Amino acid sequence: MKTDDRSKWLAEAMGWVVAAALVPLAANACEPAQVVSEVERADDARYTAMRGADMAALGASLGDDLVYTHSSSVVDGKQSYMASIASGKVKYKRTDRSDLLIRPIGCTAIVTGRGAFLVELDGKDITVDLRFTNVWTQRNGTWQMVAWQATRIPPKN
Repeated sequence: MKTDDRSKWLAEAMGWVVAAALVPLAANACEPAQVVSEVERADDARYTAMRGADMAALGASLGDDLVYTHSSSVVDGKQSYMASIASGKVKYKRTDRSDLLIRPIGCTAIVTGRGAFLVELDGKDITVDLRFTNVWTQRNGTWQMVAWQATRIPPKN
């Protein structure tokens, strides 16, 4: 074998060895219990960023392709949603959640639950009781929320 051929063969063989070593890591990357734990932490961090109007943290937690459907049926993308918080038009004061269920599907998770939010909208406090579904997906090792859908719970009479 010529030196050039040996170098090519060695480089290709090393590539296969590295790829084989990474397979177990990739297989464990989206293990269901780990997904649930990581998404729970990511979602908690997102709510903290919303309440604190931390635009850097919030931006990192939202996918560029976000579709955010409010309980009022208003639909925002990432930029318009973040702009409403950055401008102070929307201030999340309380974001209590209950009945949380995180369902992992590979490197994606569907989160459902109930929310009791206190939101200041255009200077006026409103209480919002809702059911929600949001979707998280892992991109380049980072969890990002890519969808939110909320439905108001009607007041009891």
